[in-house]
Amino acid sequence: MVSRKLLLLLSSLISWGECRAITGASNASRDWSEAVTKAEDFLAQLTLEEKAYIATGVAGPCTGSIAPIERLGFRGLCIQDGPLAIRPADFASVYPAGVSVGASWDKELAHQRGVLLGEEFKAKGANVMLGPVVGPLGKDPLGGRNWEGFGPDPYLSGELGYQNIVGTQSTGMQSCVKHYIGYEQATGANPTPNTDGVTIQGYSSNIDDRTMHEIYSWPFASAVRAGVSSVMCAYSRVNGSYSCENNQTLNAILKEELGFQGYVMSDWGGTMSGAHAIENGLDMDMPGGAVGFGGTSWDNSLFGGNLIQAVNNGTLSTSRVDDIVLRVMTPYFYLNQDRADWPLIDPSSRELGDFSASMANYSWPVGGEAHRDVRGDHGTFIRKLAAESVTLLKNQNGALPITEIPRFIAVFGNDAADKSAGLASSPDSELIGTFATGGGSGSGRLTYLVSPLEAIKTWAEGRSDSLVQYITDNELIPGLLKPNSVGFGAAIYPIPEVCFVFLRYYVSEGPDHSDFDLNNNGSAVVNAVASVCNNTIVVTHSGNANLLDWADHPNVTAIMMAYMPGQESGNAILDVITGQVNPSGKLPFTVAYNASDYNTAIVNFTEGQFFDYRHFDHAGIMPRYEFGYGLSYTNFSIGGLSLETASGKGDVSPRPDPSKPIQPGGNPELYEVLVTVKVKLTNTGSLAGATVPQLYLAFPQDTTPAGTPVKVLRGFEKIHLKAGGSQTVAFELTRKDVSFWNVATQDWEIPAGTFEAKVGLSSRMISVTKIFEPLKGWSFV
Repeated sequence: MVSRKLLLLLSSLISWGECRAITGASNASRDWSEAVTKAEDFLAQLTLEEKAYIATGVAGPCTGSIAPIERLGFRGLCIQDGPLAIRPADFASVYPAGVSVGASWDKELAHQRGVLLGEEFKAKGANVMLGPVVGPLGKDPLGGRNWEGFGPDPYLSGELGYQNIVGTQSTGMQSCVKHYIGYEQATGANPTPNTDGVTIQGYSSNIDDRTMHEIYSWPFASAVRAGVSSVMCAYSRVNGSYSCENNQTLNAILKEELGFQGYVMSDWGGTMSGAHAIENGLDMDMPGGAVGFGGTSWDNSLFGGNLIQAVNNGTLSTSRVDDIVLRVMTPYFYLNQDRADWPLIDPSSRELGDFSASMANYSWPVGGEAHRDVRGDHGTFIRKLAAESVTLLKNQNGALPITEIPRFIAVFGNDAADKSAGLASSPDSELIGTFATGGGSGSGRLTYLVSPLEAIKTWAEGRSDSLVQYITDNELIPGLLKPNSVGFGAAIYPIPEVCFVFLRYYVSEGPDHSDFDLNNNGSAVVNAVASVCNNTIVVTHSGNANLLDWADHPNVTAIMMAYMPGQESGNAILDVITGQVNPSGKLPFTVAYNASDYNTAIVNFTEGQFFDYRHFDHAGIMPRYEFGYGLSYTNFSIGGLSLETASGKGDVSPRPDPSKPIQPGGNPELYEVLVTVKVKLTNTGSLAGATVPQLYLAFPQDTTPAGTPVKVLRGFEKIHLKAGGSQTVAFELTRKDVSFWNVATQDWEIPAGTFEAKVGLSSRMISVTKIFEPLKGWSFV
């Protein structure tokens, strides 16, 4: 158990204001220690029952609700889904999903997305945003929730998650990073009774210690360092114990090793015990006693009345309950959520969520203007981010961009059209309709959606004699496009100059995938169109890797992955098609030739660190499109790699100084910059554009333990350049970046021997390399 003493010790070491100042994004007027003092004063006035209410959700006006305490002026906590939109709300924006942010490889856009999300959540009266997602990481390409996160590399996920959190919390909104930890499959995560009434326990993610630190806890450490208010524990078990009552992961790693000062919240229905879970690190039970999740009232939830009883009978210490209150209330005071002008909860959110049960029991802060529009001009940003994430995989003979409107245009595929089941529908409830977002708690309620077909038809209006023809029923397309004497038959005539094919791959919380095939006969649609159209451009909306077995078809001239782009879907892809935006997205995962090329069964963690590009490198498998890959309409070159040690850094010790007090993120020496890698990036083409130089490190193989990858990502920057322009790009390497987790010493350690810094435009397109030895005076070769 993490004691109140440790919490207060941590609070004296570093303020969140200092953490946030790293990126220059803080509007808080109080530092962390002042917020701790306010939380202590609040705690001193609470009864035991009121303390239990701080730890236990109740039925209320939000996705999750902590009840108000009217006598102390505490209006409660409104906790709302989700990572890409405020889900139970009208007139709110639906942003590109995490996978799109990952494909953008753009830290600035990740930060700005966090800011705008925070503003919208706050304006609707929320206190806590359930996001971002860095777990599942996405180690299995068939995972149904991979699209909610940023991609399967922990460094990429950690950097983008950090920026998202700092942006969100700069608005005063609490951020809750999820789902901690090893939650790589939705299927079978919860205990479930079989047909004989025997309970089958949720699966266990059995993860070795080194992989836990170097892979799965890495992005959560970045979130803690960003000052995240809350961490949501997952449904599944980890090494035999459920995530929401796992002493090793919650207490030993998260709260002690990483110095997490906020509170651990359960996923909805993820609490498996009361006092046992509390002692092992769980701080808040969600949704508590709400109907359908752990009971029919607050009194018979696993926390609630049971927490009170456990304290009274000596099973649970008062000091641990006080620790919970401080952890929950300090972020509340730190982010100034106690101020009188904090927005009231929009009444429409309560109605949309049907959160009416038991509301009469408390004085909820619901009121003000109903249906208030919080979108502002955020659609402009959404369109920009969606376009910046588009990844151009193939561009044969300069098929793109299309700078002049063709006379004859054809559009095919069920992903091209408007949603046939309505804007609020889950994508799996319709056979025709474009995918702007996946389903489940990570989705959002659209107020408008620009479909690809709508955008293309509007574009074509710019030419008076342009003809746009389309078929959006995938089942009909192969039969209708049988070549005859005029090429396309009666369905489409005359033969189009360009044929756009829009395909989709449904992703959602709940189901995982069994195959990599695009939905609704997708491959057959491409082959049918390409058999009669020699300029076929394919666009996919998918949150996962798919097998693009038609990619080498000579009539498929261009392929673009558009991921989960949000409400400006059609406009964003048209911006790239027409060259208004030069594509700069990079794959956040690996696209294979064959399903057998991937090595991970969903809940089998024996692969250690070898998944995605790390596996392909280790096994010597050629991917179809590698991690970090993405084309542009211009060309770039990288050269002039140099390395510089940080000022005053000579020889360094293998391990950080253990006497350094823990700060959020761990030992502060882990984040000291030891060396800077610099390269010169040049736009050698004729168009302005952006790209992402990527730094990979190859660790010394003879002095690191077995299971060390061939190379790992340790730096990236999105750089915009005019035609002919150049820029020096710097990557700062910290001690943690050049260390591995030593399971014997239980510490991060820099191995002896030579490292190789590799910089290129993808994980396989390495342009320049340089060797260095950190433990020998930073000698560079």
